[in-house]
Amino acid sequence: MGKDIDIKKLSVEELDDQKLSELIAEKASFQIVAVKNLSYVVNKVEVAIETSGLKCRVYTEYRSASLAGFVIPTGFTQAISIYSAVGIAAHNIATFNPDYEIAKNKPQGRVTVIYKKI
Repeated sequence: MGKDIDIKKLSVEELDDQKLSELIAEKASFQIVAVKNLSYVVNKVEVAIETSGLKCRVYTEYRSASLAGFVIPTGFTQAISIYSAVGIAAHNIATFNPDYEIAKNKPQGRVTVIYKKI
């Protein structure tokens, strides 16, 4: 997520099943903040999206930063960057044309859910 966008921010406590279903039915974008158990929250959102018949892509925010090693002139960092690029490309192909993107950001403790089909 290269740019900040103004979207609804919710705490984990505010995001019960009913609220999550409403947001997805409205095709809303939203952000869940102060997340302690990232895997649980991401899984909950992913299941809710897929249960509603939509597709989603889950990724780590700023994952392209792993490609920065390509410019460092050592064989190891360049190899890691190439593998990262291949992995990112394969993931994007496997999750082609999603309705939602779910971005995980562990250091910030947030999950950003963006509706993509506007």
